[in-house]
Amino acid sequence: MDERLKILFLCTGNSCRSQMAEGFARQYRGHDIEAYSAGVAPSILDPDTIVIMREAGVDISDQRSKHVSELMDIDFDYVVTLCDSARQSCPLFPGKAKVVHIGFEDPSFRGDGLGEKEQRDKYREVRDEIKEMVLAIPRVLEEHEKGLILDVEQT
Repeated sequence: MDERLKILFLCTGNSCRSQMAEGFARQYRGHDIEAYSAGVAPSILDPDTIVIMREAGVDISDQRSKHVSELMDIDFDYVVTLCDSARQSCPLFPGKAKVVHIGFEDPSFRGDGLGEKEQRDKYREVRDEIKEMVLAIPRVLEEHEKGLILDVEQT
């Protein structure tokens, strides 16, 4: 019997933040986490995300963007929403799934006039924050679930 925590990382497009979380969980926590990612309005796997994750030693190039409905038959322990949009439109999951929100800034947002270097640095910053979160599971999920950590997402 598989005793690993089943965790779904959920974002809007399943193109960046949720893909990072899935990649880190598979790379570093595969022994105790069965990781998935999905979106409420999936798009494509962001090519910049692939590059930034490869810099960190994690290859996510085989992952794909998928709709959350593809995973509704999995009995998750946790559904972790990583952006406000996903939190607001997160479907109800049957079974024991606990929904926890841990928001991260969207590094792919390009409306603030950042140059290429600044944009890549933004990706790296979010990537590193997501890695820290994944490495702190389950403690960080329990703290968010209990309201011990306040979310300060900036989207």
